[in-house]
Amino acid sequence: MSITGIILAAVIVGGTGLFIGIFLGFSGKKFAVNVDEREEAILEALPGNNCGGCGYAGCSGLAAAIVKGEAEVGGCPVGGAPVAEKIGKIMGVDAAAKERMTAFVKCSGTCEKAGTEYEYYGIRDCVMASQMQDGGAKGCAYGCLGYGSCVEACPFDAIHISDGIAKVEKAACKACGKCISVCPKHLIELIPYKQRTFVQCSSNEKGKALMDVCQSGCIGCRICENNCEAGAITVQNFLAHIDVEKCTNCGVCAEKCPRKVIRAEL
Repeated sequence: MSITGIILAAVIVGGTGLFIGIFLGFSGKKFAVNVDEREEAILEALPGNNCGGCGYAGCSGLAAAIVKGEAEVGGCPVGGAPVAEKIGKIMGVDAAAKERMTAFVKCSGTCEKAGTEYEYYGIRDCVMASQMQDGGAKGCAYGCLGYGSCVEACPFDAIHISDGIAKVEKAACKACGKCISVCPKHLIELIPYKQRTFVQCSSNEKGKALMDVCQSGCIGCRICENNCEAGAITVQNFLAHIDVEKCTNCGVCAEKCPRKVIRAEL
């Protein structure tokens, strides 16, 4: 190839590259999406777990929603009050104190206390096991299956299977709600972190039917309801319920419960 051809090729390539560069630069400015500086600052303040516990697709989704006014500055359950305060300053608003919550498993039917109807040899997953006969091998149709779907879903290693049932480590729980959404028995709920009295059962079976399948389930005897001076306990559908707004955590209900299905951390 002659020197003239080489120079011509170089000019063509260089010119093409220059044109593309100018075109991309112009397009970048023309179609650029303006990002609110507050959104970037909020994203930096968020913990970055991208757990989805806030109800949005990751921390970036929450940051955008806060800037648009679609979410509260305290919308991150992982960051809690400290992060809410930082975001409040960025947004120029006061971050209202938000009560810390934790997950709680409403079942005390351990391997020793709750029987099984048959042996399950399928995939060790609660969702799969719940599709089997009678909603799973456990004798109590309302009880924890113990295969750890909630454990797999928890991004904070705050829930584990112990003696056949799921248990939450309160200190590690960030109340993201992922364990709640994955439990096929709907056994997990969020309660105030400060709450120290719990009903560890979710069965609506009558007393005799419940006692046939579990040694610790609630039989709806109303002893707890009758002894609660604060009026915080009511029995509905053979199951005791605690109103955390009224409960004083005195522990009388746990002391009086003949089945010891009410736990009090005093």
